[in-house]
Amino acid sequence: MQGISGSSMSGLNMNTTPVGERASIVIFGCCNAGKSSLINAITSQNIAIVSDIRGTTTDPVKKTMELLPFGPVVITDTPGLDDKSTLGTLRVEKSLDYINQADLILFVVDASREATSDELTFLDKIKSSDKKYLIVGNKCDCEIIKNDLKVDIYVSALKDINIGKLKNMISDILSAGKKEKTILGNMMKEKDIILLVTPIDASAPKGRLILPQQQVIREVLDRHGIAIEVQVNEIKDVLGRIGNISLVICDSQVFKEVDEAVPEDIPLTSFSIVFANYKGALQSLYSAAKVLDTLKKGDRILISEGCTHHRQCEDIGSVKIPKLVRKHTGLLNKDDLIFEFSSGGEFPKDVSMYKMIIHCGACMLNENQMKTRMKFAREREIPMTNYGIAIAYMNGILKRAMQPLKNI
Repeated sequence: MQGISGSSMSGLNMNTTPVGERASIVIFGCCNAGKSSLINAITSQNIAIVSDIRGTTTDPVKKTMELLPFGPVVITDTPGLDDKSTLGTLRVEKSLDYINQADLILFVVDASREATSDELTFLDKIKSSDKKYLIVGNKCDCEIIKNDLKVDIYVSALKDINIGKLKNMISDILSAGKKEKTILGNMMKEKDIILLVTPIDASAPKGRLILPQQQVIREVLDRHGIAIEVQVNEIKDVLGRIGNISLVICDSQVFKEVDEAVPEDIPLTSFSIVFANYKGALQSLYSAAKVLDTLKKGDRILISEGCTHHRQCEDIGSVKIPKLVRKHTGLLNKDDLIFEFSSGGEFPKDVSMYKMIIHCGACMLNENQMKTRMKFAREREIPMTNYGIAIAYMNGILKRAMQPLKNI
């Protein structure tokens, strides 16, 4: 039987795969349909609180795991769709945002009762989206099955009926849509030497590297290349000692200094640009950068980040990029340009007031989330670029930074 691996599983995939790299499974359903029982059954763990009291699940509950034979996933349990209380309505509205990040939706219905208007409304919503979904009829051990929806599989979460079959169905659907791709693509080949430039300053996390740096190092090693990690002031020393460097990737905030230190014949780009390409968003973000030349007094700019890290005094998003934009435009007074900020899962419902959006590299967001944000902005004709592209553009080095990706 295929399923969730337990303590014997490889700690590598379970513990090191970032949430943004995991397939996203989101469970929806009305109160007491058995969503929490189902996630407990799938994971073989008591993760979600189970109760006969309506509205027990008040906020989304996430669990990362290994779904075999597919691989790493994150499962999200959401509040009941029919919670009509004041707070419940807000919770439901918030949980519906998870549709955007889902690779697969499990719509759980109670097989022992007829379909409700809330279930029919939600079904219309997911049918009109481009999301893959399964309608799961829970409580199939009841005396009479009354639900009249076209159910894909009947299960009993409490009595472990068809749970293994459901896991297999989930794995098959996710595997069918799985894209095999690498972060660096054909920018590197086996035995290439990749120089990674990482500034260690007040905004750097103490004792560790940020996620994009970790992921690139791991990929270089997996592809049998050689990764060399340095700070900016060590670049020339390393170049003097080591020849045949195939590619330099730097943190966006030191783009200008690295450009000046690295000879033109060595390809150079940034982590932010590499991940924009990896998330399938590069060309759109690239095209939007030129809007930086058109900013005028009174324009609003949204700076958006996918994570919720503690902002330091020289934070790249809240300090360095606004400072660089003001310098680039010549609008130096504090009130000339209005910068607003969002972070984590928060993204404004209304972006119409912004002249442009400058987004982070989105290492903590999955591809669906990033593409949804870009689509949302595009439909409202709001240009959206990212940190690395914006910084390279304002420093006059975007053409060089894009060169390593020209054949991808």
